[in-house]
Amino acid sequence: MTFKEQIKQGIPSELPEMPIYDSSINRAPKRKDILTAEEKKLALKNALRYFDKKHHEVLLPEFKEELEKYGRIYMYRFRPTYKMHARDIKEYPGKSTQAKSIMLMIQNNLDYAVAQHPHELITYGGNGAVFSNWAQYLLTMKYLSEMTDKQTLTMYSGHPMGLFPSHKDAPRVVVTNGMMISNYSQPDDWEKFNALGVTQYGQMTAGSYMYIGPQGIVHGTTITVLNGFRKIKKEPKGNLFVTAGLGGMSGAQPKAGNIAGCITVCAEVNPKITQVRLDQGWIDEKITDLDQLVSRVCLAKENKEVISIAYLGNIVEVWEKFDEENIHIDLGSDQTSLHNPWAGGYYPVDISFEDANEMMANKPEEFKDKVQSTLRRHAAAINKHTEKGTYFFDYGNAFLLEASRAGADVMSSNPTIGREFKYPSYVQDIMGPMCFDYGFGPFRWVCTSGKPEDLAKTDAIACKVLEKIKKKSPIEIQQQMADNIQWIKGAQENKLVVGSQARILYADAEGRMKIAEAFNKAIKKGKIGPVVLGRDHHDVSGTDSPYRETSNIYDGSRFTSDMAIQNVIGDSFRGATWVSIHNGGGVGWGEVINGGFGMLLDGSKEASRRLQSMLFWDVNNGIARRSWARNDEAIFAIKRAMEVEKKLQVTLPNIVDDALFENV
Repeated sequence: MTFKEQIKQGIPSELPEMPIYDSSINRAPKRKDILTAEEKKLALKNALRYFDKKHHEVLLPEFKEELEKYGRIYMYRFRPTYKMHARDIKEYPGKSTQAKSIMLMIQNNLDYAVAQHPHELITYGGNGAVFSNWAQYLLTMKYLSEMTDKQTLTMYSGHPMGLFPSHKDAPRVVVTNGMMISNYSQPDDWEKFNALGVTQYGQMTAGSYMYIGPQGIVHGTTITVLNGFRKIKKEPKGNLFVTAGLGGMSGAQPKAGNIAGCITVCAEVNPKITQVRLDQGWIDEKITDLDQLVSRVCLAKENKEVISIAYLGNIVEVWEKFDEENIHIDLGSDQTSLHNPWAGGYYPVDISFEDANEMMANKPEEFKDKVQSTLRRHAAAINKHTEKGTYFFDYGNAFLLEASRAGADVMSSNPTIGREFKYPSYVQDIMGPMCFDYGFGPFRWVCTSGKPEDLAKTDAIACKVLEKIKKKSPIEIQQQMADNIQWIKGAQENKLVVGSQARILYADAEGRMKIAEAFNKAIKKGKIGPVVLGRDHHDVSGTDSPYRETSNIYDGSRFTSDMAIQNVIGDSFRGATWVSIHNGGGVGWGEVINGGFGMLLDGSKEASRRLQSMLFWDVNNGIARRSWARNDEAIFAIKRAMEVEKKLQVTLPNIVDDALFENV
């Protein structure tokens, strides 16, 4: 069958041949054996309901083996044989261009060059899934190929519940992932209900079909590293940034360090993903020996090199060795997946990667003890460096939270509300006040033609728009504008594309709307093909996360999720092509609620109307919440927004004089 015929077929009526298990592909670790015998029976029943009864006798032992061997039922037999990547939008079957754009984005999330564990449908973060199994993928793609612009596909944690009648201005797809009742949102609840096949962890942009490879976070990390060096009043060149993790999100760190212009050392325990990042050019060198690493870093410091080095080993070894050798670390962080500490997100020191994976699956309590012991040792090593002047920040991966739960020395000696830890979140001191409060966040777009020349044209359009806006921008946001213009000018030479022809930059509402409108006009004139707009959930308005995106909210509301829920509801009736809301994300199951969107620009008047309405709301919803929390930069930004849009009326806070409380 042709590619289009396979898509339209959905779940095949006859069983395909079982594919050979490919061990060269980076595979998900075996999950915890958490189900009772009765629950395992239920998991198998849940899986078999996707298939005609005549196949149940063959599939039952097969799915039972998968559940026992991997801790999940992935339905490997039904993995498509065609190449998984984002095609030209014209190659997809269907009646709706919007639906075709969603098929494109789904396939990009599962592209082998993009996805962390593509055969297990996991895009990044160790557990960030697009779907739980291949039957869900096949059925979803079939529905999208049949959809009209008067239908909406409802997605329940990877499961396509069905096509429902709607209207042309409704979202074509509404996605929910992991939306648990609050008392059932602990890590073991994810293990249990995911194994049952009734929920999944969508991460931030995995289960919302908006991941664009490591580039998606390269820009944010570049801005973070640049502003981190500005904060300590140092130039990046010749100075050292030490961190960990080379997975789907964290793999962006060494590339960002190169763009920022510093020396980056990034530790990773997984040899396969380390080699992938080396082959992709996201790291410059790989070192496996600590003494050799010390010598190489000393040479780089002496020559003021701009270089990224991957250390294949545990990050704790690096912090301890650099302390022994008295190598000064200027900036320090960590981006291992500590939102997922017991299932492959963080590995214990002094044990091999292979042995750790075996222990994780077969001796989970011992594995947990070793992880927590490592966290205590990790924190102790960091503390030695910060006493020597290192600036350490939590990179939103729940490092400080999990370290505190392990009993590590990471708590502040003089805690205040929102400043309980010894070290700040990067949002508290860098991204929050410098970017999010002003409305700047990770706006992104994908050229659906798949043509590099279309991406180059959109880069030029975006740069022209930003340069024009900068001329009239207030001094408060001149640095943000300059950083983004510099970024977009260097985007091509930095070879950031992995998977789809996509780009990201930090823009505020004005920038997003004007760039999108310029794209839509170029599409109408036939200069470029259709473009999908989106953003990371890690943004101004989409995510409520008390230890990351909203960690610089100090009025006590950082543990609420009204903003994220309002965001996705508002996007859905203001013109988004698809919307998503997730429990989970980069800091963990039960620790965050985040919402996202996708929007297709096709050159039409309708697209122009939708982008103006939705993008303005998508940003200013978050600025309004941040201004009510008394964040000075957000108060400035929302007042400016109200001057531009007279229909916007936002409740502003009255500032209380602290002196009033001196005698109370």
